[in-house]
Amino acid sequence: MGVQAMEALSEKAAFMRESLEKSQNITDSMVSILGSFDHRLSALETAMRPTQIRTHSMRRAHENIDKTLKSAENVLNLIDNARQAEAIIKKGPHEDLEGYLEAIAQLRKIIKRFTGNKNLKTSIEVISSVTNTLARATMQLDDEFKQLLAQYSKPLEPDRLFDCLPQSLRPTAASPAQDAGGKKQSEQQNKSQEAVVYRIPTLIPPRIIPLLHELAHQMFSAGHQQELFSIYSETRSASMEQSLKKLGVEPLGREDVQKMPWEALEAKIGNWIHFMRIAVKLLFAGEKQVCDQIFEGLESLRDQCFADVCGDSVSMLLCFGEAIARSKRSPEKLFVLLDMYEIMREILPEFNEILGSKHCNEMREAAKNLTKRLAQTAQDTFGDFEEAVEKDATKTAVLDGTVHPLTSYVINYVKFLFDYQSTLKQLFQEFGGGDPEAQLTSVTTRIMTALQNNLDGKSKQYKDPALTQLFMMNNTHYIVRSVRRSDAKDFLGDDWVQIHRRIVQQFANQYKRISWSKILSCLSVGGSGGSFTGDPPSSSNRFKTFNIQFEELHQRQSQWTVPDSELRESLRLAVAEVLLPAYRSFIKRFGPPIKNGKNPQKYIRFTPEDLERMLAEFFEGKTMGEQKR
Repeated sequence: MGVQAMEALSEKAAFMRESLEKSQNITDSMVSILGSFDHRLSALETAMRPTQIRTHSMRRAHENIDKTLKSAENVLNLIDNARQAEAIIKKGPHEDLEGYLEAIAQLRKIIKRFTGNKNLKTSIEVISSVTNTLARATMQLDDEFKQLLAQYSKPLEPDRLFDCLPQSLRPTAASPAQDAGGKKQSEQQNKSQEAVVYRIPTLIPPRIIPLLHELAHQMFSAGHQQELFSIYSETRSASMEQSLKKLGVEPLGREDVQKMPWEALEAKIGNWIHFMRIAVKLLFAGEKQVCDQIFEGLESLRDQCFADVCGDSVSMLLCFGEAIARSKRSPEKLFVLLDMYEIMREILPEFNEILGSKHCNEMREAAKNLTKRLAQTAQDTFGDFEEAVEKDATKTAVLDGTVHPLTSYVINYVKFLFDYQSTLKQLFQEFGGGDPEAQLTSVTTRIMTALQNNLDGKSKQYKDPALTQLFMMNNTHYIVRSVRRSDAKDFLGDDWVQIHRRIVQQFANQYKRISWSKILSCLSVGGSGGSFTGDPPSSSNRFKTFNIQFEELHQRQSQWTVPDSELRESLRLAVAEVLLPAYRSFIKRFGPPIKNGKNPQKYIRFTPEDLERMLAEFFEGKTMGEQKR
């Protein structure tokens, strides 16, 4: 039975030897192996011939035959598998990438099996042959990974990114910048009405991710870590930078910012705020997702690749923010600085989470430093504004006593500041500690005081003391009315409002006293109006004096302005309430002699109704030409 088995094995070995001679790569190795098997079989055959062999020896010989048969069969199967894998490798990865990857895995198994059979003479030769095939295969994998990644790493169009934003943050025009005031209001409204949801964009089709994942692992296993890192980083970083460029991001530094007109710079800052949201919440988040999936199980390389992909884009975005934060301070920059500070505070937690590995330490530190610098610059700009209000020395003349441009500018500035209440409180808390609400109240009060002190100095420019009072009345009234209609009232308080309303009334009373005391004295029984000395003037002289004084007041004060209609009417009424009764009494007492004399209209030029009509023309800001018409 043993002899028949050995003859059958010899025939099988001879057949296999003939088949193996057709293999191009490992024929020599296999012939050597089978020659070894032939030698073993011959020895066994010789050993079995003597009839004196004991039963024990026969059993051991039979076991050796079985082992040799199994070993030969395993080797032949491995050789057959190697030939099949080699054929797939020769076709390249394009036709059937999944089959190609399976062939590589098969070759690795064959190497491992032969490595465990070092007692076979030809194991080293087999391993060398398969290893060479495997090396060529992995080189082709590098190219396939590069080509596949490049094919599906197209930059995203802006519209696709905008579609991933919450509805309230999508741009309504060609430019993503939005009107600052409108933005604040719309965001506050939408925060209460709409859940702010960002949809992470699909950067690479999901069906391609598993292939890239497998290719990355094969390259890593082949020791091509550096090639893998270079290909991924270069391809994906270029895609991200192109996406940002299409969006409108520009590499602007400090010199570029300094040369730019304020209007253009303000628009770019508005865009930058929009870009920061899109970059962090969409592009960086999407890239992190892709990187995690492709490099799953290769955490160290994953973190290095992601850091390298984002590095230049992060640097370009933060560089512009730094340039603004370090640029020359001016009051109008405060609001954009606060906008920039707001967006950095909004995105910083997510930024730190997405770029959380040790390889992103510098980027996280740069973002943190920019946030602090923006806060510091905003704080300094705030201080500059308070000082500028106090020391404003513009010679802008307000000839008609109306509200000064400085007043409207400062009040609008303060009202706008209160759109940033939460940001300002955060700012105060970050730098000073203490109660941020009390600090905001203190700052607002100081700005108001600085404005009033400056206006007091400007009011001294008027030669007419009555116009000084009217100017202070107009400006203080404008301040009080604006405060009452804004959030500033909650910080300054009702007491502040009531005190300053009384101050407005005091200025109005002072105006009346200075402007009208002389003419009212003229109308009194014993008064002379200051035009005569010695004996009391005659009736005709009294009327002459009144006419001259009233016409001069009418001509001058019709050119003055009280812009608030309610205040203007109340001031006219206050004058009328004292002037008209006094004039009626004056006519009643001193008019009869004039009326009974010659040319009474020469002296009694105005009826009480005329005065009332003419008072209605006071404070209208009319020019001399308009009055004559």
